[in-house]
Amino acid sequence: MFHRILVATDGSELADKAVSKAIALAALFEAELVALTVVRRQPRSYMEGSSSVQSEELARVDDGRAEQARSMIEAVEKRAKARGIPVRTATVKSNQIGDSIVAAARTHGSQLIVMASHGRRGLARAVLGSATDHVLTHSEVPVLVLR
Repeated sequence: MFHRILVATDGSELADKAVSKAIALAALFEAELVALTVVRRQPRSYMEGSSSVQSEELARVDDGRAEQARSMIEAVEKRAKARGIPVRTATVKSNQIGDSIVAAARTHGSQLIVMASHGRRGLARAVLGSATDHVLTHSEVPVLVLR
C-alpha cells in the first residue's frame, strides 16, 4: 500500500511518537522511510523580525541549529536501520515548515506523511501557526497526525 513514508520530526517528545509509528508502519508495509526535519532560519534583517545581531552570532546560531538537526535525523536513521528499514534523510532550512513538509513528500515520492501535532490553541496558535494544519490542507497524500 505505502512504498515510501515520510516522517517529519522536530526532535520533541511528541514527534518521537510519530517517528516510532512511522518506523512501525514502514516495517509493516516493507516501505522505505524518509526522515525529515525543517530547520528554521535565523532572521537576518529587521524586516524578517531580527534585531541588530552580529553576523558572527547569526552564523553561530545557524551552525547550532544545523548540528541539532543532524543529530535528530541521525537518531531516526539509526532506529530505522536497527529494524532493517531502508531510510533516507533530509534536512531543509526554511521558516515555512508546512510548505517544506509537503514539498519534501512530493520530491521524495512519499505516499504517506506521518507527523505530530502539538495541539496549540488560542494566541500560541495564532502567533506560531500550525504546520500540521498546513500539511493537512495542502498535502496530496494521506497524512497521519499523532497527538
